[in-house]
Amino acid sequence: MVESRLTGPVRIVGAGLLGTSVALGLRSRGIEVILDDASPTHVAIAADLGAGRPATAGDAPQLVVVAVPPDVTARVVAAELEAYPDAIVTDVASVKAGILAELVEQGADVARYIGSHPLAGRERGGPLSARADLFVGRPWVVAAHDAISYQRAGAIDDLILDLGATLVEMTPEEHDRGVALISHVPQVVSSVMARRFIDAPHAALGLAGQGVRDVTRIAASDPDLWVQILGANAEPVHDILVAVRDDLDRFIEALEAPQAPGARRRVAEELAAGNTGVSRLPGKHGTDKRFTTVIVMVDDRAGELARLLAEIGEIGVNLEDLRLEHSPGRQVGLAEVQVVPEAAERLSEELAARGWRIAG
Repeated sequence: MVESRLTGPVRIVGAGLLGTSVALGLRSRGIEVILDDASPTHVAIAADLGAGRPATAGDAPQLVVVAVPPDVTARVVAAELEAYPDAIVTDVASVKAGILAELVEQGADVARYIGSHPLAGRERGGPLSARADLFVGRPWVVAAHDAISYQRAGAIDDLILDLGATLVEMTPEEHDRGVALISHVPQVVSSVMARRFIDAPHAALGLAGQGVRDVTRIAASDPDLWVQILGANAEPVHDILVAVRDDLDRFIEALEAPQAPGARRRVAEELAAGNTGVSRLPGKHGTDKRFTTVIVMVDDRAGELARLLAEIGEIGVNLEDLRLEHSPGRQVGLAEVQVVPEAAERLSEELAARGWRIAG
């Protein structure tokens, strides 16, 4: 078993997707985990999954992780600080400044609290969707503030590193502005785009490929949760959406008269600006290295994708990312395999030698 930085026990309040994933990751390292949730069913399911044991009266946790909806996070954190005076408390809510301000206003002992936020998740919630490796390689923000000492906050750092995440330090305000841009506004844009499908002809929807699925994937997220998130981070989300609206207005103006002088240049400039923006997104594990895509044709038969991934491993090439494109009725799908540039040629040659068809 891998040695852990945390000693435990760790109390998890909220046995949903994030809470149970934290618990499973810690249990895989041998750390004692205590589970609590307003839903006894969630606790029972998480315990059956091997995520820990139900809470008891005599528990004395080293660390408490609060993983509950944003609109009750501050209240639950305050209760945990009072109930466990020797524990450090963190939460994993996707907004930070408002929670800290509410705790300070309530007079909670924020010298033992520091908010955090793992940038990881899935479209479906609940303990059954949890994974022990959910946080591996993902950014996990620690929202530092002056009331807690570096020594006390070290338990949160240990949690993040034990779960394989990448620690990122920000102020609560920096965090909230950052997630507005990279998470909250994309959710709104994705949902607005997906709304166009409600009355779309079935023939048009039948043409859907990977591009539109990429844009609208997160539109399947829980509306109740997102109402809370957007309400708690309304100001920066509003400001960015206004800027996005201005960008759309420039497109709309250009497309109203596409033959007018300068219209095509304006469209080209807007699209090129998108190229520049997306090129700044970091790659795997927070690095800026860009990858080369090898496109492999995969027959629509059971076990073919698993065989491809296994053979990539046998060849000894690290898979940086994978995207699949498959339309209904097609007998072949495309696996877009991203690898470091220096490995692309060797991977293509060795896969071809094993009988795989390389597109392009």
